[in-house]
Amino acid sequence: IFFQIFDAFKSRLHDSNSKVNQVALETMHKMIPLLKDNLTPVINMLIPAIVDNNLNSKNPGIYAAATNVIQALCQHLDNSLLLQPFCTKAQFLNGKAKQDMTEKLA
Repeated sequence: IFFQIFDAFKSRLHDSNSKVNQVALETMHKMIPLLKDNLTPVINMLIPAIVDNNLNSKNPGIYAAATNVIQALCQHLDNSLLLQPFCTKAQFLNGKAKQDMTEKLA
């Protein structure tokens, strides 16, 4: 059921409605400290949904919310779990998002 919940939630993380998108990112930010390493099974699904479009968003609220989510992941999850998905994203992103992900990896 955990996968089903996050599969449905994932689409809100890149919703075409910017308000929905931002609230989903802010909600994810609140959920991370509560779920911590329980997110391990869905982390490879969540990181692309969090990073794609959101870190390159021209909407400052969405960009800030996405940055906060990435920071919360780094604070509350085992960093070894984040290494591969972060590397993959840094390799294929461009612009500000590539810079942000590269800094997180460093």
